[in-house]
Amino acid sequence: MNIKKYQKDVDHWINTVGVRYFSELTNMAILTEEVGEVARLMARIYGEQSFRDQISIDEQKNKLADELADVIWVVTCLANQTGIDLEDSLKKNFAKKNTRDSERHKENDKLK
Repeated sequence: MNIKKYQKDVDHWINTVGVRYFSELTNMAILTEEVGEVARLMARIYGEQSFRDQISIDEQKNKLADELADVIWVVTCLANQTGIDLEDSLKKNFAKKNTRDSERHKENDKLK
């Protein structure tokens, strides 16, 4: 699925199944909540924190995958609401990184 199509699919779902978009501020709060869930799972899967219940690594990673998808969903809602073409923005951002960082990371001793 390309990003433009994904943005259109999200918009269609929001306007049919979801009735309408939440306000931009509400979506920003939801995004913060979803990123917090990603952080919680990352701390338990890859960090020193543990889960209260014994959950298989596959279940943990499935939850992480679902939370990352939720983050992308809400970012897409915000882009749709603010008239941003994510596909175009990502292409421009990639080009900016290629120009700005073409040698920077190669010359970073911390990355060797």
